[in-house]
Amino acid sequence: MEDNKKVVCSNLRVGGQAVMEGVMMKGKDKYAVSVRKPDQTIITALFECTSIKEKYKFLKLPILRGVVSFVESMSIGMKTLTYSSEFFLEEEETAKKPKKESGLGKWWQDHQEDILMGFSVVLGVVLALGLFILLPAVLTLWLDNFINSRIVLSLCEGAVRVALFIGYILAISQMKDIQRVFEYHGAEHKTINCMEDGKSLSVENVLPYTRLNRRCGTSFMFLVMFISILFFAVIYVSNPLLKLVYRLLLIPVVAGVSYEVLMFSNKSDSAFMKIVSWPGMMMQKLTTREADGSQVETAIASTLVVLKAEGRLPEHLEADWERVRSQITLVDGEGNPIEV
Repeated sequence: MEDNKKVVCSNLRVGGQAVMEGVMMKGKDKYAVSVRKPDQTIITALFECTSIKEKYKFLKLPILRGVVSFVESMSIGMKTLTYSSEFFLEEEETAKKPKKESGLGKWWQDHQEDILMGFSVVLGVVLALGLFILLPAVLTLWLDNFINSRIVLSLCEGAVRVALFIGYILAISQMKDIQRVFEYHGAEHKTINCMEDGKSLSVENVLPYTRLNRRCGTSFMFLVMFISILFFAVIYVSNPLLKLVYRLLLIPVVAGVSYEVLMFSNKSDSAFMKIVSWPGMMMQKLTTREADGSQVETAIASTLVVLKAEGRLPEHLEADWERVRSQITLVDGEGNPIEV
């Protein structure tokens, strides 16, 4: 019986992300965001998220599906972070009661959230490309005069890229708010690991599980950095400007390949794939922290809501759902109370 539960739950494929004082869990076509409000109650919002891959089937092809998944994850990630942060803004009430506008002012009020979110996504992508792709290439350009081996040059550039990434994580981890996000990140992983092991989703069951997970975005980022070393070593351009341009052009391909490797590593228990996964898993020790019971509760809420809403809740988790439903406020994306 326990083995059957494990098989069923291992195929549910729920992914997540930590947000401000909460956790987002994403299923096939919905995602739920649970946030512990300042008064310590939990509010869970349910959103629709049909992938563009369902409309254009060719986007499900290998490599392409990885690029699309990455872009969609970035978009949903920014939206959920914005949603969760709204509960902690000092001027929240003012923001909820804007003065009436007309003309251009009304148009801005109606569209400012989408515009600002789009700008944030674009800015985040530009900064990430500049810091982790272009800067390492610029910093190692002078090595062309001393090193003739493409492999060695690419390894040096890759080492700088990894060092910048680790330095960035260590720097932001000193911020109290980020430390809390890393704790919720740990709660997200623990909950997914417990669920996929076929266990009941209680705080007592979830807490002992590891805070590391093979499908984590941190592992994906490490794979991007590692696989980029291989691509940049094979495709060589001597002109410095063209070198920077082709690195940017190759990023979608590198991301797509990295996604395929990540998905395959999650399905394989071979010694080779465990070796490939190990650096990314170790990197997660920087981006996750041990969670407490209240943080795990938010992750459990998101998980059960999205599974229930999609009609995929296993029978052995029904009792957990009934318990959690009585403890949370369930709303839609507009804040209206709903039932699932």
